[in-house]
Parts: sequence; structure tokens; C-alpha cells
Amino acid sequence: MRKVYSRIEAIAGNVITVTARGARYDELALVNSAHGQSLAQVIRLDQDKVSLQVFSGARGISTGDEVRFLGHSMQVSFSENLLGRIFDGSGQPRDNGPSLEENLIEVGGPAVNPARRIIPRNMIRTGIPMIDVFNTLVESQKLPIFSVSGEPYNELLARIALQAEVDLIILGGIGLKYDDYLYFKDTLEEGGALSHCIFFVHTASDPTVEALMVPDISLAVAEQFALQGKRVLVLLSDMTNFADALKEIAVTMEQVPSNRGYPGDLYSQLASRYEKAVDFEGAGSITILSVTTMPGDDVTHPIPDNTGYITEGQFYLRNGRIEPFGSLSRLKQLVNSRTRKDHRAIMDAMITLYAAYLESQEKRSMGFRMTDWDNKLLKYGGLFEEKMLDLSVNIPLEEALDLGWEILAACFTPAETGLRSELIAEFWPAREAVS
Repeated sequence: MRKVYSRIEAIAGNVITVTARGARYDELALVNSAHGQSLAQVIRLDQDKVSLQVFSGARGISTGDEVRFLGHSMQVSFSENLLGRIFDGSGQPRDNGPSLEENLIEVGGPAVNPARRIIPRNMIRTGIPMIDVFNTLVESQKLPIFSVSGEPYNELLARIALQAEVDLIILGGIGLKYDDYLYFKDTLEEGGALSHCIFFVHTASDPTVEALMVPDISLAVAEQFALQGKRVLVLLSDMTNFADALKEIAVTMEQVPSNRGYPGDLYSQLASRYEKAVDFEGAGSITILSVTTMPGDDVTHPIPDNTGYITEGQFYLRNGRIEPFGSLSRLKQLVNSRTRKDHRAIMDAMITLYAAYLESQEKRSMGFRMTDWDNKLLKYGGLFEEKMLDLSVNIPLEEALDLGWEILAACFTPAETGLRSELIAEFWPAREAVS
């Protein structure tokens, strides 16, 4: 039986402080007040002074209320019964379904030993040419989507959840607007994908501490399914809200702020989550695709800046599309040679010509005379943006590669593309199929 403490030393915001012995960092406790029981978690230890974040907020709690430590950190149920369910940030049902209490697992454990990892080697198909062709998502990769507020990043995540060729999708929503939560739910229900999805959703009106729990719960469940041989894709939106929750709690705890007020351990906090991405030898894998909204579209902001050091590339979402320049999947070369032999060549040729198109477009806007080559590039750029760059395009990788050849053939002669003659002989279309 864990000891009960009947005196709360201080209450600051949603953080309470008690004098207690034997408490552990991240340990859970129950606070008994006149309004009922509230769950709390240890977030700071200073000798016998223990600070706890109250999940439901400290309103109604008085210094004479009881605090009982539970002897364990956050736990979540793990079983096949999670599939198709929606939970909040503390693992409680949000969908009016039954609460799950069997087979509890610890949340927030260490990342997998690097010696147990294998080199990524498998592509995750999404049906989106700007990902599949140009910045391939690789199994066990960790990639952020850098964006700004107002961009359709949640729509992009929902589409990936519908189309990604994986065994299981775990969606972790952090600080979601209620409309966005309903959008995810309705989209996956209508698309018939909810049965192989699990939601852990923290909305903007939920307790701050639950925002910190969403990535940990999502990744703990993902790890267990991966060990059973499942290919799991974890989608997190928005990690900026996660970092802001860290900042809010750090301010409450009167910690010395670091860059722009964020805690000094921001890098470690982000890395401990992203490093859960892994491909197990002889089992399954965890792939992480997260949204990071950049305040003021500033990539040097502490959140995207730290994230960039941890992850293996990034997608930039601007003007409703994945930007071909700046977006990067550092692991794509590990799988491009395993898809189709023209994959790498088409990717390089089309991006090179698109860069030339942007230069011709700038020349035209400045009133320079257009050459025949400029006119070819302008035609090519329009087709590329319409047929490949637009996020509404939804075709398999092989069709996207064939479409790339057709776009090139509609605008250029084979010699103008810079592609190798053996590839041209095998893949160049017999007629112009795109206009």
C-alpha cells in the first residue's frame, strides 16, 4: 500500500507540491478533493519536495486534500481491441466505447538499442507523387512536415492514413481543434480505414499535461504492435503544440528559460520521441511522420531547428503543396534502386528541369524575350505542377513514373532531358500522351 499524504505544500497553476519520500519521476498519483479524484503525474523532484501536474487542472483542490502515489508511471492497455478506437491523451475512451484495462504496458520507455536496428530498406507507398517519386517515405524513417498555420497539413495526414501501405495507423493529435479531430474521424470512417487505425487525441481544450502524453502513448502502443510483426505508421499533429506544452510547464515550474523561453532540454525531449522509429529484425517497424508548424514560417525557430537535427529530412508544405526544393528524404536512396530502375533518373531530371522552368518564369515576369527553350520549359512547368506537384494527384508509383516520361515527351526531345540513352530506349513513350 502506498502512503497517503494529507498536506499539499503549494498550488501553482495546475501544479501541486507535496513533501513525500520514495516518489519517482513520472510516477502517477491520485488527488482526492471535494470534487472527486484527479490523476496527477510527478514532473519534478527536489529532495523530498515533489511537484505533480494535475491532469484535470488544480481548480477545486485545497492544501488539505489527500495525495496517494500509485507506484507506477502512466500505463496504457495493449490488445487488438484498440483497433478502430479513439482515446484521449491519458488513454481514456473518447468514443463512448468501453474502457480497456487488460494487459497494461508502461508508457515512455527508452528507445531501441541501435545494435538491434537494421538498415531501412522498404518503401512506404502513399499514392502521392511528390512523396513516392521525389521524396520517398522509407519504413522506420522519422520525418517532420514543416508548415505554417492554415496549410492543409491535417488533410495531408488524413490522406496518408487512408492510402499508406502499412498494417496499422496510429494517429496522435496534440492540441487539435475540435473541427480537425472530427475531420480525421469522419474522413477515415468514410474511407473505410478506421478499422486499422488507433486515435489518441488531445484537443486544445484538454489539460496541458495530456498533450505531453500523446506521443508517448502512441509510440508505446506502436512498439508493441511492431514487435508482433506489424508495419506501423505513427502520424503526429502537431509537435509544436507538444513543445509549447513543455514550455508552459517549465514556466510554471520557474525553470530558467532557454532559447525563446523553451526549456533547455527541448532537443532531448523531442529526440526521445523521434528515436522510437525503428525497423526490428524479424519483426515489424515504426515509422514516424509528424507535423511541425513553424511560428512565423521561421525554420530557425527552436522547434523546427531542433527537429531538423534529429530527423532524416523534412517535407515543406507551402501554398498547399509539398515544395520540391527544401523537402528532403535522406533515406530515399536506400529504396529508389529497389523500386524501378528509372526512378532515380526521372526524379533527378524532372527536378532539374523544374528549376530551369522557375528561372524562365522569372525572366518572363521581368519582360525578357522568351527563347524556344524557355517556351518548352514554361509548358513543362505548367504540366509538372498540374500533373505531379498538385497534392490532389493520386496514382501509384509506377503510374507516376510513366506519367513523368509522358510529361517529358510532351515538352522535350529525348536529348534535351539529359536522361541516359538506355533508359530512353526502354521507357520513352511512343507518342505524346499528355497535353
